[in-house]
Amino acid sequence: GRKALSVNLSDVAAMGVRPVATLLSVALPKDAVGEWAERFARGYHALSEEYSVALVGGDTTSSKDGISINGVAIGRGPLSNIKRRSAACVGDVVYVGGKLGASARGLKDILEGNEYTPNVAVHRNPQAQVAEGEWLGSRAEVRAMMDLSDGLASDLCHILKLSGCGAEVEIESVPAVNDDVESAVCGGEDYKLLFTVDGSAVEQFERDFQQQFNRLPYCVGTIISSSEPRIHWLKGGEEIAPSWRGFSHF
Repeated sequence: GRKALSVNLSDVAAMGVRPVATLLSVALPKDAVGEWAERFARGYHALSEEYSVALVGGDTTSSKDGISINGVAIGRGPLSNIKRRSAACVGDVVYVGGKLGASARGLKDILEGNEYTPNVAVHRNPQAQVAEGEWLGSRAEVRAMMDLSDGLASDLCHILKLSGCGAEVEIESVPAVNDDVESAVCGGEDYKLLFTVDGSAVEQFERDFQQQFNRLPYCVGTIISSSEPRIHWLKGGEEIAPSWRGFSHF
């Protein structure tokens, strides 16, 4: 229940506004309408209270096979705070809001039969960066933003495609959990914020971020002029060509 809500709160945070309400629809088979449904509801309700987000509607129905969950989060904020994927500019610095790869490693642990590792806990209960998203929305120097659901290798390319540019990413700067860079850039489901900042304003931006959150975001690269929207992966300043791809839904 917490994960079903958190991934939707993350989408709102990535727009630079505050989540205020949600809609929830679930389809359940008969063997899930008892204890499972109660546990799901408790988790959803607890996180809703934590962020003062109201559940204002939705639907429940039966399912002949499997569980289906569909959530929608509604956000509110000034139009000037809205951040879009299409706003990155050449010279921007690329940041991520936290360490990457824990969720992917957690899924690997589950598939290997290790149910109770720290990374499994991250995979099952992601933390949406709601406060960070609203604060970043208020900052004029923050340009493009989205959340990392499919992996840096995939999600950064969404920004590059819509903004008409490329990026250089130094792999040694990627904040990879357990130094597993491939999981960090390909695994997905981290739900950390990915955003670009006007390169001329990064020093003041980092000072203010540090003051607000008592930590810094992770600088991983730079937006560059490019004839195609792709990531140039660098190691020690030299370009490499790893076969990294994020999750593709289709």
